[in-house]
Amino acid sequence: MLRERALGESLWEAVLPEELRELPPELGKVDELLDQDRFLEPFRRRLTATTGRPTIPIETYLRLAYLKHRHDLGWETLCKEVSDSFTWRRFCRIALDGRVPDPSTLMKLTKRLGPELLDELNAELLSLAVERKVLRSRRLRVDTTVVEADVRSPTDSGLCAHAVSRLARLGRRIKATGAASKARLRDRRRSVGKRVRAISALRVRGRDARAAIDRLTAEIAERARQTVREARTIAERAGRSRRRRARVLAAQLERELEAAEQILAQTDLRLQGQRTIPDRRVSLVDADARPIRMGSPRRPTEFGYKARVADTAEGLVIAEVPDKGNPNDDRLLAGTIAKAKDAGMRVDCVLADRSFGTRGGDEALREHEIKRSVIPRRGRAAPVEATRGWRRRYRFRNGLEGRISQLKRKGLRRTRLRSLPGAQTWVGGIALAHNLQRVALLT
Repeated sequence: MLRERALGESLWEAVLPEELRELPPELGKVDELLDQDRFLEPFRRRLTATTGRPTIPIETYLRLAYLKHRHDLGWETLCKEVSDSFTWRRFCRIALDGRVPDPSTLMKLTKRLGPELLDELNAELLSLAVERKVLRSRRLRVDTTVVEADVRSPTDSGLCAHAVSRLARLGRRIKATGAASKARLRDRRRSVGKRVRAISALRVRGRDARAAIDRLTAEIAERARQTVREARTIAERAGRSRRRRARVLAAQLERELEAAEQILAQTDLRLQGQRTIPDRRVSLVDADARPIRMGSPRRPTEFGYKARVADTAEGLVIAEVPDKGNPNDDRLLAGTIAKAKDAGMRVDCVLADRSFGTRGGDEALREHEIKRSVIPRRGRAAPVEATRGWRRRYRFRNGLEGRISQLKRKGLRRTRLRSLPGAQTWVGGIALAHNLQRVALLT
């Protein structure tokens, strides 16, 4: 059941002197922004139950989410800091004798609301900035960047070893319930670990050790395949058990088996000589993460999600993860312009780098009737790119690189939430916190 506002002040706050009741300038302005009813409307459309246990106050949740992404904190650390801080308690509308929400409650609520809520909140904030004439710029700078998934750097041998470990642990939990007690499941983690360490020692020899690495990888894959066969028998027997706990674990084991079989299929292709595998899986725990090549000399390949980022001269941003994988940049331009217009912006000029200078990018500009653009062409440069005025405008576009660097320091570098909806929620929360900070600064 939805609860929008926190209770009024307690007796403790009523007797405090006025100077202790005032918030710092930034928090005071953000508090005034979030106090508007327009930021509660998206929650009303989603939390429609009229019975049951009430939620935490939504105005408290919004302020806690702002502090989390503003200072790049985890929910557990944030709740401890709010408990110990008088100022943060006042900002989050939590009484001195009140209880700070449990971190697990905040996590579950964030997962339940999903990324669409954050998109609506960001659109409402940008619309408010346009209404208050804080956002006046008609120029939109657009670029893409990689948001790393919270996974280790993947290798075929490492993924197979990880599959063996996860299947062995989950199978042991199922056998502990009494289901499939007679089924055999050998723990091969020690054998696989020795071969993984041998591969690590061989990597320093470079290409000379490729044959030996492939041989050890094949041995690890064969042990993983044996573990999959034994775990499949356990999953079938546990699925027929009368124990509810065993059936739940059996369903989880089926999902793990599906992921392990996909990893083994990829490993077989790679051992056969196929180095490029389309839609390659890079993690057992994050099924949507993909390898992404952005052309950076320092890190040519990263693993995660591609995010599109647009900003204005005032520093307000539109950041999101549109899809998994590595779509071409020019395919992402139309969606960015559409989101800016939906928020009330009047976009007259778009600035982007060379990856957007294609026919697809031109079609996006024509679709949204953008007549002015500063986008260099792929291949042979257009004559206008040599003029002094064009180069001066393109230097303004370079400022977006600094904005992306600023967002990465606030947490955009790596998402701590798994799956595509998790990455979208993470990026949306960072964009909302950044925009709130900017609007508060500009007002």
